[in-house]
Amino acid sequence: MTRTQYYTASSLDGFIADQHNSLDWLFEADGTSGETEDRFGAFFAGVGAAAMGRTTYEWVLDHENVLDQPEKWRAWYGDTPTWVFGHRELPPVPGADVRFVSGDVRAVHREMVSAAGGQNIWLVGGGDLVGQFADAGLLDEVIVGVAPVVLGGGAPLLPRRLTGLRLTSTQVLGGNFVELRYTLPEDRRTPPPA
Repeated sequence: MTRTQYYTASSLDGFIADQHNSLDWLFEADGTSGETEDRFGAFFAGVGAAAMGRTTYEWVLDHENVLDQPEKWRAWYGDTPTWVFGHRELPPVPGADVRFVSGDVRAVHREMVSAAGGQNIWLVGGGDLVGQFADAGLLDEVIVGVAPVVLGGGAPLLPRRLTGLRLTSTQVLGGNFVELRYTLPEDRRTPPPA
């Protein structure tokens, strides 16, 4: 059964990006390791579709110069169809299956479930987009790697009140990171359409 998962990294004080919408702090954090990369690889092997917000997409394009080096996108995401939510025109990555959308996440989620072919849906970020999926009852699991960094502000992990999450596992990664896995309560989830 397809699960919709928010898989991300967060600072100790609950931010996924700094005040400048940058992820540089994450790459500077002590503790990134092959173990962390292996865990992401195992997670991504179960992903059949992905979604991200405009700010995340633009950061990836700008920070990694992906428009000039589209092979980077393919190295990270392969042929996984990715929906980018936003309200303005954005440049596509040459050769990538990137679909630009706006509006209610429910209709797009149905398309994503179909495209995922029984695999999971990865909500890359940001937190507000993930919050919209949670508000619609379409978020099943939150998987967050907590980094040993305090940012003092920035883009919050999930800018919503969300209660009743159930901790399903914890694991120390790379010596300094901790991965936390939570499932949402059944009454907060809407089963995907058949």
